[in-house]
Amino acid sequence: MTSIILLFLFIMVPVFIITMLTPYLTRKTESFGVSISEEIYHSKEMKQTRKKYALSMGFVSILATIALIGIGVRLDNENALSILLAFISFTYLLISFFFYLYFHRQIKQRKQDEQWVTNKKQQLSINLHFRDQKLAFSNLWFIPSFLVAFITAGLSIRFYEDLPSSIPMQYDFSGNVTNWADKSYGVMLLMPIMQIFLTGLFLFINTIITKAKQQIDADNPEELAMQNRIFRRRWSAFIVITSLGLVLMFSFIQFSFFQPVDTELLVSIPLILSGAIIITTMILSITTGQGGSRVKKKSSSGSDVIDRDDDRYWKLGQFYFNKNDPAVFLEKRFGIGWTTNFARPLTWVILLGIIALAAGLPLLLTM
Repeated sequence: MTSIILLFLFIMVPVFIITMLTPYLTRKTESFGVSISEEIYHSKEMKQTRKKYALSMGFVSILATIALIGIGVRLDNENALSILLAFISFTYLLISFFFYLYFHRQIKQRKQDEQWVTNKKQQLSINLHFRDQKLAFSNLWFIPSFLVAFITAGLSIRFYEDLPSSIPMQYDFSGNVTNWADKSYGVMLLMPIMQIFLTGLFLFINTIITKAKQQIDADNPEELAMQNRIFRRRWSAFIVITSLGLVLMFSFIQFSFFQPVDTELLVSIPLILSGAIIITTMILSITTGQGGSRVKKKSSSGSDVIDRDDDRYWKLGQFYFNKNDPAVFLEKRFGIGWTTNFARPLTWVILLGIIALAAGLPLLLTM
């Protein structure tokens, strides 16, 4: 049980850190889902607000850790511990959202009362040559991942008759099998199909990185365009490498069905890969920031020009809903990454399609 708790903390501590630092990682023209000027961002009041959020979430993170250790060490059942981990994770996310909502409403009210945009000229900047640059790595980089998946599927079919009648499907942290499945083509193809699905999903995310709406600071458009290009390129490289790493891991697990493999490797390799992905995500978030906001740049010009205020389209500062905007994908306002325009029907087709595939494929193959 202690090893499971330590593993959970190994995964969650980076999440705690990213959550605490989120206000510092977002663009300097946005704070808690509210559009502001960079001048306001650097004000004493806004610095105090970010600090309060970080300290509040730090306190919640400590409480979550204490609760996990205090209760977890008393449990002698892995199922009960799993429920505890899920409950703590869900509760933490819920509390963090309510903290965000509190500060979002506070800043939104201050913006209205102090008329932050009254004496500023609002402007929408567009770089006509932005799409001419290499914003992400080519989708051809996903070919190796697809090849590995198809080779895994081919070998599974080729050696199907040599397999035992029962296939191990799940291990505990000690390397003991906790779930078996009767041999079938559906069971044997489950892993390759998931490899193809994940690779396709990562390819889709890479396409989003390329196609996402252009967002350039009106105060310094050229330099902010450069930052955004670096932001997209770094995350695109991360997506390509992560895709191949996960596909190779699944192939290794599938290989263990045909040849004896040390169970310690079957447990440790996924843990090592997961840890590498989490740590890399944290490093990228901190060093790059949302939209490349933490990439080194010259100081702002300090003009009276600000980005066009579109707060009315952001529900709770998190959900973008604009029927007049043809863009389907755009950057998040709070956090790292991209979100969707929920006013576009294509958004719902994509979301429901991904959910249906993720839930339906395993069920279909194991029937």
